[in-house]
Amino acid sequence: MSLSQNPISIQGVSLESVANEFGTPVYVYDEEKITSQIKTLQAAFSKVPLKIKYATKALTNINILKLVKKAGGEVDAVSVEEVRICLEAGYEGKDVMYTPNGVSMDEIKQVVALGAMINLDNIPVLEQFGQEYGNSVPVCIRINPHIMAGGNAKISVGHIASKFGISIHQLDEILEVVNKYDLQIAGLHLHTGSDILDAEVFLKGANVLFEAAMQFKDLKFLDFGGGFKVGYKEGDVVTDIMNVGDKVSDAFLEFCKKYGRDLELWLEPGKFVVSESGYLIVQANVVKKTPQITFIGVNSGLNHLIRPMMYDAYHSIYNLSNPEGELKKYNVVGYICETDTIASDREIAEVKMGDFLVIKNAGAYGISMASNYNSRLRPAEVLVWEGKAKLIRKREEFQDLLHNQVILDI
Repeated sequence: MSLSQNPISIQGVSLESVANEFGTPVYVYDEEKITSQIKTLQAAFSKVPLKIKYATKALTNINILKLVKKAGGEVDAVSVEEVRICLEAGYEGKDVMYTPNGVSMDEIKQVVALGAMINLDNIPVLEQFGQEYGNSVPVCIRINPHIMAGGNAKISVGHIASKFGISIHQLDEILEVVNKYDLQIAGLHLHTGSDILDAEVFLKGANVLFEAAMQFKDLKFLDFGGGFKVGYKEGDVVTDIMNVGDKVSDAFLEFCKKYGRDLELWLEPGKFVVSESGYLIVQANVVKKTPQITFIGVNSGLNHLIRPMMYDAYHSIYNLSNPEGELKKYNVVGYICETDTIASDREIAEVKMGDFLVIKNAGAYGISMASNYNSRLRPAEVLVWEGKAKLIRKREEFQDLLHNQVILDI
């Protein structure tokens, strides 16, 4: 489905009927898009032994995780809770890459007990890991190559000031700890951040990783991370996956010859897999005209989609109720007691109170970053699967806000 298309239905299921049946706001996901994104990656990297480790932080609903598994993918988790959700979805511990940042050794021990591959990104914890496990538990090391990818400053995190990964300039210190404890290094992981556009960024990082990998004799895999850029509006430049897959695969196979044996190539796509599959349907509560701006106030906000406010992210919006109406300029704002701007100076088919609006690219970091700010409830999630709309998360109710509160007799 091209960016210029504003779907009225998904797999024959009317989005308006979804809004009417399940209420708004509501997240809607297209199973076919998720599956096709995984198949695209598999085709692009068909020349190498590939493992796709879906970055679950993008969207952790168990049903989405099951879809990824059915399509041949595995998972990457950043917390013990994400690891446990993956296990609930049917993955085995060996299918899970655990890539934490700034966590305690206690949490790492919990995940070791669950059987996941541990991916460490700082030397003090690597030292603790060696003291605790020696060479009895395999581990991966996350390297920061200091190669900048694109995107907002908050998601472009491969630079030298980033908190993620161990600097490639500290390779000697890594090797000192590895040798001290005879650590079993199963893989190296490349961290470059988000919005990578072309093969050249991957190849620069790959060359850094290939050079470092020669210092480790028993590797099983190299993990190139994720960060593929998807389109948010017409004309957006997106990652040429087929070109990236072709060039990176060739470089990887050449490295394996030099290394002396075949390794697996791992990828950790998150946004690429689920972003374009997701739609957030909201309803116009008010159309408010001022001398300069016409605002559309909707029954959602940064509590359901924080990316516009946090990352200045662009999300296309269209009027589901009046798709062929005259285009007019609006600022779309949420109902949260903050600026809460979802879109500014946006041309949308004329909107009236009660119209359903659709916010695109809501599959990644929508519900997973949602909150109860202003004591608002989180929406329902619906999956369009095999031509039917299925509820996969109930809408919160008022009692959910009080569920864990301990009420004192004051």
